[in-house]
Amino acid sequence: MPTPFKMNFRFLLAPLSLLYGIAVYARNWLFDVGFLESHSFSTPTICVGNLTVGGTGKTPHTEHLVKSLHNDFSVATLSRGYKRRTKGFLMATQASNAHDIGDEPMQIKLKFPETTVAVDENRVRGINNLLQINPNIDVILLDDAYQHRYVKAGLNILLTDYSNLIYSDYLLPMGRLRDSIVQKRRANTVIVTKCPKSLDQAAQNKIAKKLNLSEKQELYFTTLQYGSLEPVFDEIDTDENSISNCQIMALAGIANPKPFFKYLEKEHAVCKIMHYPDHYHFTETKIKAIFEKFSKHPNKPVAIVTTEKDAARIKVFNNLPTEIRSVFYYIPIEVDFLNAQGNDFNNKLHEYVRKSKRNNGIHSEQGNR
Repeated sequence: MPTPFKMNFRFLLAPLSLLYGIAVYARNWLFDVGFLESHSFSTPTICVGNLTVGGTGKTPHTEHLVKSLHNDFSVATLSRGYKRRTKGFLMATQASNAHDIGDEPMQIKLKFPETTVAVDENRVRGINNLLQINPNIDVILLDDAYQHRYVKAGLNILLTDYSNLIYSDYLLPMGRLRDSIVQKRRANTVIVTKCPKSLDQAAQNKIAKKLNLSEKQELYFTTLQYGSLEPVFDEIDTDENSISNCQIMALAGIANPKPFFKYLEKEHAVCKIMHYPDHYHFTETKIKAIFEKFSKHPNKPVAIVTTEKDAARIKVFNNLPTEIRSVFYYIPIEVDFLNAQGNDFNNKLHEYVRKSKRNNGIHSEQGNR
């Protein structure tokens, strides 16, 4: 629960949120009336995004789409590559790292090496380049492109975090909404993410009522499934049994690390938690400083356990001494659908791609009418 001070401070920001809301409304209106142009593609395009600032689980949901589709279709993913050091269009290769393409695309490339992964802050240009390089792509997944209305995706999947549902939030800077809740109308599918596994039907119905979706919009609920500990650096042998009953340090540089920390504290003996900002820029010096804290901790932890996204950024430092590399582990995650609705979601996903797939091409249309 927010403290009275925080609530009062939040409402002091109301005038700024009003100005921000006017700007957001004006931009969306320009797209709606066709003054700003949206581009549609004959190649099926699926957008995974949210209305809030970070933390809704876009990457694991994008990975679920890749996992569901890649055996039957040629899949490509495109994102802007947030906080990468490069600009423009760039294809991921086996030699790429998180500094080149961003941590989220790097995570997808590591997990699905046969999948085409590209980054471009200009999504229209990115899609055009992808189709020029490989005209046989069957479907393009747009990661975090819900506000990027220059592309009109064939299927829009909107995510909202169970712990911060969009109907309970405010526009920036009062809250975390970067777009108006009205824009949920553009979604074909809405997914409530990071739900407790015990979320019952009555609670789901309550959320569904407050979301107030149209009859044409699909609603799903998902939770995060944590996997087994994996070494951050590939050449390090893992022995989960030797770690499971020992002290560990927990490290995260993601937008909402609470579920990750909560899981670690449930499954392991956590002696210290280190939380850094989302997409934190680790350096060798910083990693060595973290290891120094690890080495001198009085409870003598045996491992530093981090998130899969952080691991994608940390593993670029493969010149670190073995004694440092050997203590870094991460926990992979994947999406699990509540109510056994995973097959239903996957079937509808496949149905969309099959129905939409045709000869590649591009046309523009004026706005979303």
